[in-house]
Amino acid sequence: MDKRTYLAELQQLRRDAGDRGNVGSYASETCDNCTYCMFSASSTYCHRCNYAVDAHHCTHCTHVRACRECHHSSHLAECERCVDSHYLVQCTDCTECTYCFGCVGLVRKEFHILNRPYDKQTYFRLVKALKHELGLPA
Repeated sequence: MDKRTYLAELQQLRRDAGDRGNVGSYASETCDNCTYCMFSASSTYCHRCNYAVDAHHCTHCTHVRACRECHHSSHLAECERCVDSHYLVQCTDCTECTYCFGCVGLVRKEFHILNRPYDKQTYFRLVKALKHELGLPA
């Protein structure tokens, strides 16, 4: 096999691998290249995600919207690269966090807005006002 043949076949294999459909997925017809996802829409390259909308390259997530490269998380909205986290909005690179809004790079934190801690009651009051101000779903 010469270099030209090898490169042509490799390129074809990569093209074919890129069009796998939605293997093992259920009710995720508007998704592209998602595997074992359920009840998801407009998502790409996700694995074992449920109720994901506009998620891309996420794994083992549930109830996520407009997220990128998040893993083992639930109830995220507009987050990027968050792991093992829950109830985050517009967060980036947070790990093992719960109830954070607009935070970046936090680890094992809860009830934070823009990386500042709040008591639980104040957090929910401020988040409600922020969501209204930003036009985000309640």
